[in-house]
Amino acid sequence: MKRGNWQGRGDWGRADQRQHHNPDRQRERSSHRSEEYRFERGGPGTSQNEPSPETASPSLSQSSPAPELPGFYFDPEKNRYFRLLPGHNNCNPLTREGIQQREQEGRRVRLLEEDEKPRKKSSRAGLNSTILFQKRHLGLVSETSYCRLIHELKVSSMRRHKLEVQSSDSSSPNTDNFKLIVADSACERVFTVNDVEHGGCKYGIMNFKGCSEGSLSVEMCDNLYFTNRKDMYNQPGMLCSFKISTAWSCAWCLNPQADKNFSTGLSRLVIVTDAVTGRRQTYGINSDVLAQQFALRAPVLYNGCRTGEIFSIDLRQRARRGHGWKGVRFYQDSAITSVRILQDDNYLIAADMLGKIKLWDLRMAKAVQQYEGHHNEHAYLPVHVNEQEGLLLAVGQDCYTRLWSLGDGRLLRTIPSPHPAGKDSVPSVVFSSQLGGRRGLPGLLMAVSQDLYYVSYNSD
Repeated sequence: MKRGNWQGRGDWGRADQRQHHNPDRQRERSSHRSEEYRFERGGPGTSQNEPSPETASPSLSQSSPAPELPGFYFDPEKNRYFRLLPGHNNCNPLTREGIQQREQEGRRVRLLEEDEKPRKKSSRAGLNSTILFQKRHLGLVSETSYCRLIHELKVSSMRRHKLEVQSSDSSSPNTDNFKLIVADSACERVFTVNDVEHGGCKYGIMNFKGCSEGSLSVEMCDNLYFTNRKDMYNQPGMLCSFKISTAWSCAWCLNPQADKNFSTGLSRLVIVTDAVTGRRQTYGINSDVLAQQFALRAPVLYNGCRTGEIFSIDLRQRARRGHGWKGVRFYQDSAITSVRILQDDNYLIAADMLGKIKLWDLRMAKAVQQYEGHHNEHAYLPVHVNEQEGLLLAVGQDCYTRLWSLGDGRLLRTIPSPHPAGKDSVPSVVFSSQLGGRRGLPGLLMAVSQDLYYVSYNSD
C-alpha cells in the first residue's frame, strides 16, 4: 500500500525497533492500532505534502466516498476505519449488526423530530389547498380527484398525540405490551390483545369517543378475558367456543347468504364452520393458509398461502374431489401475509414476505398496481385499506407505518415508531374516517409496547 494514502496512528518503523524493550506493552499497542485507521481521500500517488481532506474542495470530498474494506467499517464522522469484530466477547463489540442498528435508530430519531414540525411538505410537488380550491372552483379538477388530493394533504400534516387510557380501576395502569388492536365497523370500540407476564394473552375492549375539534377519549372496559386460565371455556360473555388447533388465520363472513359462517386456515387445510350448528366443511390443500378474507357481495372466501398462491372458494358450491373447487387462482413470489378485498370485489390487495404489496384484477388474474416501500422479510404483517379516504396502510418489519395513495400507488407518508425498533415492538394500527364515532375525525390509532397514540388530521 503506497505511502500517503493510509496512515496508522503512530510510526510503525519505530514501534518495531522498540518491540524488544517491552513485548507485552508492544502487543497491546499493536492490537489497539489494528482496530482503527484514518482514511485520506488522496489518490494512489498522493504525497504527504498535498492538501488534506479538510483543505480540499467540498466537491472533491463529496465525490470521493470511502471505499469498502473487508472486515472494516468506515465512520464518516470520525473519518476513520474501525475493525469489525465478529463473535468478539468484549462488552461493547463493533459488529455490522450493531452499526446498522445504531444508524437505523439515528434515522428514526431524526424522523420523529421532523414529525414534530407543524408543517410538512406534500408528497406531490406544488400541491397545496389554495391551488386545489382554485382549480376546483374553475372546474379543472373533478370532485373525486379534489377529495382524494385533499386527503393526501391532510395525511402529510397528521400530528401524533399520546393517549391516556381511563379505567374504572385507576390503581392498575396497563403494564402489558399491546400485541394487536382491531376496530369495529363504527370505530367506536377497539378490540385489544396484550401479552401477559406468565404466558398467554389478555383480551380487552376499549371505548373511544371523538369530537369535531379533533380530541379523542379512551376508556378501558372491565370485561377482560385471559387465555392462560384453566377454565378458559366458561368465562363471562363467551357465546360459543370451537377448539381448532394449529390455526394460522381466520375470517368471518358478512354476506347474508352465509353470515353465520367463519373460516379457519390451517396447515394444508381450510375449515368453514357454521357458528350456530357447528357443522364443518373442509378443503384440503398443499400449503399453510396464512391469510383469509370473505368478499362482501358473495359468499366467496379468498385465501393466501405460504407458497405464494392466492385462491378463492365459493361456499355455494359443494367441495369436489381434487382441487376442482378452487375458483380464481394466481401467485405472488413469496408467502402471503395479508389479503384484502375492495368494495368492488373484482379487486384484491395482497402482501407477501418479500415486502411486495400488489393490487390484483381478479377478472384477469393480473397485478395492475404495486405499492413500493414496504419492508418485510419474514414477519406476519397485515395491510389495511380505507377506501373512503383512498388510503392503503401497512406497518413494516422496520416498525415504520407507511401510507400510500390507493389509486396510483404513491407513497404519501412514512411515520416512525415512537419506540426503538424491535421484533417485539412492531406497532399495531387502526385507521378510520371517523375515529371515535360519527363526530370523530379521520385518524390513525397506533399501539406500540405499552402505549397508545393518536395520529390525527388537523381539525381545520
